[in-house]
Parts: sequence; C-alpha cells; structure tokens
Amino acid sequence: MSKIRTRYAPSPTGKMHVGNLRSALYEFLIAKHEGGDFMLRIEDTDQERFVEGATEIIYRTLEKTGLIHDEGPDKDGGYGPYVQSERMKTGIYMKYAKELIDKGEAYYCFCDKERLATLKTEVVEGKEISIYDKHCLHLSKEEIEANLAAGKPFVIRQNIPNEGTTTFHDELYGDITVENSELDDMILIKTDGYPTYNFANVVDDHTMNITHVVRGNEYLSSSPKYVRLYDAFGWQVPVYIHLPLITDENHKKLSKRSGHSSFEDLLEQGFVTEAIVNYIALLGWSSEDNREIFSLQELIECFDYHRISKSPAVFDIVKLRWMNGEYLKAMEFDTFYEMAEPYLKEALPEGLDLKKIAAMVKTRIEVFPDIAGQVDFFRALPEYDVAMYTHKKMKTDSASSLEVLQEVLPILEAQEDYSNDALYRVLSAYVEQKGCKNGYVMWPIRTAVSGKQMTPAGATEIMEILGKEESLKRIRKGIEMLQNA
Repeated sequence: MSKIRTRYAPSPTGKMHVGNLRSALYEFLIAKHEGGDFMLRIEDTDQERFVEGATEIIYRTLEKTGLIHDEGPDKDGGYGPYVQSERMKTGIYMKYAKELIDKGEAYYCFCDKERLATLKTEVVEGKEISIYDKHCLHLSKEEIEANLAAGKPFVIRQNIPNEGTTTFHDELYGDITVENSELDDMILIKTDGYPTYNFANVVDDHTMNITHVVRGNEYLSSSPKYVRLYDAFGWQVPVYIHLPLITDENHKKLSKRSGHSSFEDLLEQGFVTEAIVNYIALLGWSSEDNREIFSLQELIECFDYHRISKSPAVFDIVKLRWMNGEYLKAMEFDTFYEMAEPYLKEALPEGLDLKKIAAMVKTRIEVFPDIAGQVDFFRALPEYDVAMYTHKKMKTDSASSLEVLQEVLPILEAQEDYSNDALYRVLSAYVEQKGCKNGYVMWPIRTAVSGKQMTPAGATEIMEILGKEESLKRIRKGIEMLQNA
C-alpha cells in the first residue's frame, strides 16, 4: 500500500465539537502510527453556516492538542489549495462535474423551487427529504443548451440507476449493500456554483491522494453515493472507517445543551488538554491491555483502528473528571501552580500563601474550579454544627473537644512560631503529655479552624496559612459554640 494519508476536513462553523476532535485525533493517530501524513483541509463551501473566527479556532485547537498537520493552508505539500473556496476558483469541481455529465453519470437539473415542492417525500433517518424524479435527465441536448444560453439557474445531479445494488466496504462494518432505488440523485453542484459537501469531499480526497477516510457513522448512508462517484471516475475507493456515535449519559446524541460538547467548553470548565485528548481517544477505542492513561506519543505507538468499536460511545463526564484529576496529580508543581493561580486568587483574600494552598489541593481536585470549594474556609469561617466535633474513629465528642480546645488555647496563645512544623511539635508535646492519640486533639482543632468535615490539609497546615491571630479567633469561637451547645 502507498504511504497512508489522512485528512481532517472541518467546516468553520463554530467551536470544535467533541465528535470532530475525535475524528481529527483518530485520523492523526492512524497516519502517525504508520509513519504517514496528516493533512488539514478547510471545507468552507457552505457559506450560510460560515462563522467568523471559526477557522482560527480550528488552528488553535489542533496546535493546543498536539495534532500537528503535515500539510494544510499554512503548509503546502504540493496538493493545494487546501481551502475549498480557493480550490473552487481553480474550476476543479465544475470540471469533474462536467466529466460526469459527459459519461452519463450526472446531469443538469433546471427544476425551480415550485416544481421541487411538488415531489414526493420520504423520511430518512428522521428527516423528511424530497426524492427527485429524474425529470431533467430526459431533457434533450438542445433543451439543455438553450437553458444554459438563457442563463437559467441549474444544479448538477448525480445520476444513480433505479435498478441494481451498490456495495461498499467499511473497516469496522464490513461489506454493506444497498438497493440503488433507495439512493437519491444527490446534487453535486449547487445553483451558486459551489460544490456540495459530498461532491467536494470525493474530488478533494482523490486529488489530494487521501488513502483513509475517517468520519462519523452518520455518513454510512451517504457512502454508496460516494462509491458510485469513485467508480464513475474510475478512481480507487479509499479505506473507509466510520466511527460510532458519541452519546451523553442518557444515551442521546451529545448536543450543545450538554455543556461539554466542545473542546472549548471543556477547557473553560477547568479540564487540561492532555486529559481531554486522552479521554476522547477512549470514546470508541481501547488498547489491547485496556489501560486508560496515555500520552499522545503512547497513543501513536499503540493505536490500531481495527480496535475501534461499532457501539455508541458514552461521554461520561464523571470518568473525564477522574482522568483529569489523575493528570493534575502527575503534573509538575510549577505547571500546576501556573494554571491554578487564577482560581486561587479568585477564591482567596490577598495576603495568603497561594503556593502552599496550591500544594494542599493539588491531589484533591479533579478540575480547577473545584479549588473554590476546597479553600473557601480560608476566606471566612463557615457556619457549622457542633455535631461535627463528634467523631467515632477519633473518639471525640462535644465535651472532650471543649476540654481540648480550652487546654490548647493558652499553649497556642504563647506560641510565636506559627509554621506548620513548630505548631505540630508543640501540639504533639501536648498529645504526649495528655496520653491520647493525635486525632483526639487534632480533630477538634481542625474543626474549629476550618468549620468543615473535609479539608485539603491538617490542623497545623491550616493554622500556618491562617496565621496566629485568625487561628486563635476561630478556636475561641469553637469554645464559645461548644459551651453554648
């Protein structure tokens, strides 16, 4: 087989959807696993859906995720132009459409909206579509030439026979055969002269020497029409790999309303790029050893597209949060702090040691916005119930906690060094003198200074951050609450 060449061919219509990013990732991995080329092509023929700035989003996302293309609008590899609107100016699509007309595989259609509105309709995959009746296929050469000379608007349609079948092969689904009678004469060139997505796709993939076409399985139903075009031209059909649907937790198609349907959404929600790429790789694919954490290079080394599943992949935000947490735990501290700092500054008052707090939360959060809930007690002591002082494992209750707090208060008032180590030493000496376990003393103190059952650090670490004045103030408040309970 010739060198593998894959392409990511997005339309610049907004944010990059998770499904689009998965297609780009799989295309990248398939090419790189075999030492092939990964190409970027911008498919902007649908001018009505074009969104200003969307092309920049595509470039930014590919760069951020490490899916570096070998060829594209900014890297000419000899197959350009790489933007369909620019390719159209070369006349390539009309040239090939007319070639099909000459072969009897396509024809001019001059039907106006009124006539098209009278055609019968069928429901295909939940959508109502009109079925063209080949009316213009039977126009004489003279009629066609007269219409063209008069400037009558037209489209060019693919001519699919009513009889027989068309078979195509997909690497995951095997051979699929459909009745030609089920296939509509799809439009190849629109009235504005632009090619349709389907036609431009075939022409570009062939002329750019694409060997493997990776796309969502919603395109399975269009594939017979693509294959008929390849056959009509006498071109080799590429290797087809149709990816499973991505659904939400309720097994419905992932939609924008889900809140995490695009790469940008996930970044805004505090996920890191590496975890997103890793997780998306597993939406429909698994390795032989079923491991779950991969760097991009490791994915390149072990990615086998034959292991892609046909079953829908469920986008599980809980699983992604877990995976993101694993990446945060493994992250270099300086990198983590740089990313966490904006969240810490937003959640905390000025004057606190943000680096020490970052070290506390690093292994306890799954996404950066979790920081706020972990550190909010540093800003102000929350309202809490004295029942929190009772802890079976620590063998504490309200009475014992009151006694401990009253006994450690003068010790802590006399203590000048409020570093974690110094505080731990002085309180450990009190524990030894009292003849009890650490938790018996530390639990009441931690409860008093934090007002929370779960904290990212122990009592002395929290007191070091709070400082002497605030720590003592909170302990006195705890004594008062216990006395009044």
